[in-house]
Amino acid sequence: MVLILHHMLVSAYLYFRDRARFLSQDGSAIEPRRRPTDPNNESDFYFETPSTSAAAVGVKNQSITDSTNIRKISNGHAEPLRPVRISRSSIALSAVLQLASVESFSRLKNTIKEAITALLPDVDKVVIYLLSKETGELHTDDAEPHVLPDHGIVRQAVQCRRDHISRNGLRATDPALELLPHVGTSGGSRSIVVCSPVVDEASNRVVAVILASCSDYASLHESQLDLLRKHIAACFRRLIHGRRSSYAGMAGVEDQEHAADILALCAELYDQDARKLQIKLVGYLQRHTAAQSGFLMLIAEDTNQLFCQVVGDQLLDPDIRYPSHCNSFSAALHEKKPITLDDISLTSRQDIAEMLGFDVQSMLCVPVIEPVEGKVIALACVVNKKGATCFSAQDIKVVQTCFKYTTPVLTSTLAFQKERMLKNQTQTLLHVAKNLFTHLEDVTLLLQEIMQEARHLTQAERCSLFLLEKEHNELVAKVFDGDIAQGQTEEGDVPEVRIPANQGIAGHVATTGELLNIRDAYSHPLFYRGIDDTTGFRTRNILCFPIRDEKGVIGVAELCNKLNGAFFTNFDEEIATAFSVYCGLSIVHSLMYKKVWEAQHRSHLANELMMYHMKVTEPEYLKMCSCIIPPPEHFGEGFVKFRFLPRSISTDDSLQAILSMFDDMGFIQRWRIERNTLARFIILVKKGYREVPYHNWYHAFSVTHFCYLLYKNLPLHDYLSEMEIFALFVACMCHDLDHRGTNNSFQVSSKSILAALYSSEGSVMERHHFAQAMCIINIQGSDVFENLSSKEYQQVLDLMRDIILATDLSHHLLIMDDLQTMVKDGYKKENMKHRNLLICLLMTACDLSDQTKSWSSTKKIAEQIYHEFFSQGDLEKAMGNKPLDMMDREKAFIPELQINFLEHIAHPVYRLLYQLFPQCWEVEQQVMQHKRTWQYVGEICTSKRHYLHGTSLDIFDDDEIDKIVMQKLAESNGGNNSIGVEG
Repeated sequence: MVLILHHMLVSAYLYFRDRARFLSQDGSAIEPRRRPTDPNNESDFYFETPSTSAAAVGVKNQSITDSTNIRKISNGHAEPLRPVRISRSSIALSAVLQLASVESFSRLKNTIKEAITALLPDVDKVVIYLLSKETGELHTDDAEPHVLPDHGIVRQAVQCRRDHISRNGLRATDPALELLPHVGTSGGSRSIVVCSPVVDEASNRVVAVILASCSDYASLHESQLDLLRKHIAACFRRLIHGRRSSYAGMAGVEDQEHAADILALCAELYDQDARKLQIKLVGYLQRHTAAQSGFLMLIAEDTNQLFCQVVGDQLLDPDIRYPSHCNSFSAALHEKKPITLDDISLTSRQDIAEMLGFDVQSMLCVPVIEPVEGKVIALACVVNKKGATCFSAQDIKVVQTCFKYTTPVLTSTLAFQKERMLKNQTQTLLHVAKNLFTHLEDVTLLLQEIMQEARHLTQAERCSLFLLEKEHNELVAKVFDGDIAQGQTEEGDVPEVRIPANQGIAGHVATTGELLNIRDAYSHPLFYRGIDDTTGFRTRNILCFPIRDEKGVIGVAELCNKLNGAFFTNFDEEIATAFSVYCGLSIVHSLMYKKVWEAQHRSHLANELMMYHMKVTEPEYLKMCSCIIPPPEHFGEGFVKFRFLPRSISTDDSLQAILSMFDDMGFIQRWRIERNTLARFIILVKKGYREVPYHNWYHAFSVTHFCYLLYKNLPLHDYLSEMEIFALFVACMCHDLDHRGTNNSFQVSSKSILAALYSSEGSVMERHHFAQAMCIINIQGSDVFENLSSKEYQQVLDLMRDIILATDLSHHLLIMDDLQTMVKDGYKKENMKHRNLLICLLMTACDLSDQTKSWSSTKKIAEQIYHEFFSQGDLEKAMGNKPLDMMDREKAFIPELQINFLEHIAHPVYRLLYQLFPQCWEVEQQVMQHKRTWQYVGEICTSKRHYLHGTSLDIFDDDEIDKIVMQKLAESNGGNNSIGVEG
């Protein structure tokens, strides 16, 4: 009804009133003509009005002689009349306007007839049956009254309470033929008869019947007639109860003084922009109350705030907002009474003066009340009465009278503006969806895009996103404030934040799946303010919502601090809920895309490995299968001693040595490994290593041999299970499979396939080594774990993965404190964490075992390592990157680098090993001896004579340096250089 009242008032000045007639300049009526087009077209009617030229309407060559179609102009030229379209909706609204002003039943009948004549095409006659208040019967009030017939189309319409349409005239026996004699009987007439009952829903009875004949009747006519019937029923009900029209009341004594101005104002309120409409309302109030300025304080229902968009004739950007429950306007809001400047606090006066830009001397604030529900929708304020010190009761009356007739317009325009905002947000969401689905190839970039869009949609200051890891019951975040978390590691790993999935605000939302809108963060029991206290940031309010897929919650987004309001609104909640659907879809598709993409790359790498490395020849396979497994002493007298040099064994013998160690450690019998399977596995692993300077098969063999030495010389069975020892030994063989001679940071910076596969998880090369180990194990005839039970099989693969990942030195440095604590407190075999830490320590000790051999062997290994380092440095320079000093052959000072490595990495490892196993004293001492030796080398290289040698690989070929070092070692050992100097 509010919208209808709006259109009624606007239509009064914008459209015609009397049966859609216009008057020509001489006063004669110009009848609307109907175009022979689609009856559903809203522009079927038009009027001939003057145009500026005949050519404008296509009558350039037409003789203008018809006096009814031309208008005389003072200069003697004739101008043809041009068509002006009048929409059917405008005609319907004009008819509704007339119904609203009807004051009698006789006028009601005439108004209905006029409305039907205007709405339906080519109406011949209209008959109206109206319910009599006295008799309670339906009858016409024509010259010869007719009561409701007992049969025929009219009776059927009343009984069925729905429209009856006859498109071929009426039956010969139908009483309606007396009222519509020109219609004719069925089959012989082209007229359409429309019989439409008007039902009053309040009393549930038919109060009127419309009987009319016309040339056409379509769905558009039906919808307009339905609207007209509703207002006829409302008008009838008003007349029955003796109520006057609210528009007729404008002609009364009370409002007569301003009636014309009010109607003129209503005619101007056609804006769809609520701000422009407010300017017109405020302007009216200023003129009629003699105020210097004015403004409207609107009420936001979803936030219960007051907000002002217009002051005088100026638009505010952004809106000014006040909480409605704690300000001086509360009396006007809750008591619904006008207030003056005396009722407003000094603080509020200052706020108003700041908003207006001048001092406030007097003020009047009148609540605007919505008539249907009786609630306050706005506060109309005028300030500084001209020529007086305060506003009068008459001014209050002016404001109240103004909004008595304009409130429906204001509410409908605000509602329209809200709907338009919702439409814009919907379009924005579609744009967001497009943006999100263009970032499926990278989950991290997708999360970054989600956060940026979430902040934009809800106008939030900060945001973060957590993905739910159900297997660990943790929420994991890599994105904060729309950016990737800062502080990437040297290898390109992204630091992440993990929190339990059942703690805090994000945990609550993840657990319950319910959106949480917190208006005051510090008062909420789930909010932890410790971060705010540390950073100095203040969290005012939070909107936290779940992100779902078809299986449930997959993540949580958390927005902080609404920028353009006191807190997040219900509208923000709706937007967030809709936005979360797009987030869920995009994340799920991104993860799926990543899995498919990774599978393709793994297939490519596996094929590369198979084609390049994995050609096992029949002779070598038969040799490994048929030979007698040699005993360990076959490879040297000290094969089971720490000082033994595994690199002294030939390549062919190294395969036999691996076979011998498998047998000596009891793995073949304990784990039921087939001889041919083990032979194929050993050969494939050996072929899985590339010919790079250091990370080649000899390195893997040396690491595996040191694991064997630990087994032979230490009581490992008292510390670890058989399965753990077995997994450690196999992992040592496979820990550097397919190493390319470059480290993790190079893979990331060069954007290699390996980095694309593993960089998001960290430890790029180590994950690739494990993947290649799995590739070998999955080759038919080479699975050394094939006879394990399902549980044992999964356990050994998990152990291998963790052990190989532990070879990443960044992982070792992270657990160093835990290792020291374990050694200090004492190792406990039943403690699973202690066992995992010990396995990692043993793997690192094996990986660095070249540092425990003789000086000559260690120096040779160092040369191989720096060959590999410098090759990577050369590649980085070719790529335009700056390598680390240790990778730059022009800057690296090898003795210093070796001393730092031994002091901070290698020696702490073997010191912990010695503290756990005293049998490793010799190993720890050897590492200390190498540190002193490199210190001697460094002293020699920094001398003037050998300074340049310290910055190149020539240091390893300088016999003079070796001679001086040997002398210094002999002197420091009192002439005894037996501890690993010669090897």
